[in-house]
Amino acid sequence: MKTKDQLRSAISTMDRRSYKSYKELEGEWLFGDYTFVIDHAQGDPFAQPSRVRARLPGAYVGLDPETYRSPSRARGTESFLARAFADVARRESKRRGTGHSGEIRIVCPGQEVLPQTALMLSDSGDLEVRFTVGLPARGRRIVAKEALELLLEDVPAVIELSLRAAVHSADHLLEAARLNEDADHLREQLTDLGLVAFVADGASLPRASGDSDRPLRSGEVVPFESPPALRVELEAPNAGSVRGMGVPEGVTLIVGGGFHGKSTLLQALQWGVYNHRVGDGRECVVSDPGTVKIRAEDGRSVCGVDISPFIGDLPLGKPTRDFSTPNASGSTSQAAAIMEAVEVGARVLLIDEDTAATNFMIRDRRMQELVPKDREPITPFVDRVRHLYEQHGVSTILVIGGSGDYLDVADTVIAMDEYRPRHVTAKAMSIAQDLRTGRIAEVPEHFGRPTPRLPDPGSIDSRQGRWKAGIKVRDRGTMHFGKQTIDLSAVEQLVSVAQTRTVAAALLFARDRFMDGKRPVAAVLDEVEAAISAGGLDVLDDRLVGHFAGFRRFELAAALNRLRSLRVSAEAPQQGRPAPASMGA
Repeated sequence: MKTKDQLRSAISTMDRRSYKSYKELEGEWLFGDYTFVIDHAQGDPFAQPSRVRARLPGAYVGLDPETYRSPSRARGTESFLARAFADVARRESKRRGTGHSGEIRIVCPGQEVLPQTALMLSDSGDLEVRFTVGLPARGRRIVAKEALELLLEDVPAVIELSLRAAVHSADHLLEAARLNEDADHLREQLTDLGLVAFVADGASLPRASGDSDRPLRSGEVVPFESPPALRVELEAPNAGSVRGMGVPEGVTLIVGGGFHGKSTLLQALQWGVYNHRVGDGRECVVSDPGTVKIRAEDGRSVCGVDISPFIGDLPLGKPTRDFSTPNASGSTSQAAAIMEAVEVGARVLLIDEDTAATNFMIRDRRMQELVPKDREPITPFVDRVRHLYEQHGVSTILVIGGSGDYLDVADTVIAMDEYRPRHVTAKAMSIAQDLRTGRIAEVPEHFGRPTPRLPDPGSIDSRQGRWKAGIKVRDRGTMHFGKQTIDLSAVEQLVSVAQTRTVAAALLFARDRFMDGKRPVAAVLDEVEAAISAGGLDVLDDRLVGHFAGFRRFELAAALNRLRSLRVSAEAPQQGRPAPASMGA
């Protein structure tokens, strides 16, 4: 292996040479205690920065084995160190020429603690960090002095100041590891206790703003406190007994006046499928891994989905057992989203009336009289929500502020009053008994199972010109897949650009490896999960990249279902019900 001094000599000879000469530096270089690897040197200062890695032995990093003695603890420690590296890199990076010259960047974790490829700990304490650097240039000519300072001074400084245990508080490192382990254990207890979610007493749920996932710090933040009737105690391996509100299986309503915290609670549950970093406020808010947020999505494409449990034949005889459209309405998009989620194993649905289609959610007695059932194809969700639970074991949590008809079908009712939850189920049941609406249920008892769909791999085309895989992800909600744009802005449980980028790679991986026109969507997702479980997120790319983050089967299915070129058939073999999971474990 070549040495750091040899790298110094090689760079020194490159001054003023063509920028593409940086390609000669690709390979492994011994930097004393660790190995520095240049996997890909960019060919232009304005191109994507160069991909590099550092492999650090456990003796150099010096972590307490307690911080990585379980996979859960290791993940918490990885997230802590990746965030530290990002903070130091921002501080140490200097502009060193044109384009991206001088940049040092890593994919920084957000509030969520996810499996990722930016920084990985082995079970022996060795560490690999993957990041990018902008190799310096003036115009398109190499500036050797700046390159030497970047690679031989700046990069080692960032590593030294962020990834060695000695520069951090031992208590803080152990806290990050233990907290992540506790959250995993809390979530694992939900099913045995008949719960779909848990919110610890003292949790801080409000976020800083509508476009920020950071906790609200200013003003008065009301800590969460469970109503006595819903309070449960869960056990965590490090924190011990954790008290808080358990949300039971079945149909749960979150009610209350406007601005009292209904949607804030629902959002905390929607993101409770992920663990959170220390200080987030939602560290002990956990939801069933099979929890899926559902909303109306005007204009999305739908392909071959059986939405007949909610919507009968449309005007002019258009059937809905194999429903396809390039431009769904609010009601058809919401019906499709529910059936797609159940198809791939959802166990809990979250719905907020603010983002739902009104005519899909409810049809009151007066409207039933004005427009008879034989002229209305929509079976409202209020008439199906119990069937989902009783026939398929799918619970639902709804934010409802304007329709008392849902009191007739609820198992649990939680009222938010000045950000404090109250258990009002008994009162709600009494009101439902005393104030009959006269509404007539509009549906037969049987719901039926979603028809398995077989995706056609030929319809999933990522080619763009001469590029075989023209995939670009510029923000969390937009994926450019070949010549198409997949709009994921309404898929609210995608939390980062890294997740969306990984879903794009997984979609291509699924097409190439597992879609044969004979496997239904759920079985394809099972295969992708199994491959990632066996080989990690690195199986998704032939290169070693640091920009992947763990995702769930539901968001991969959402991307597939929104691909406008998708074609499916419905002649599926018998398949077992898939088990929800997070990909990237």
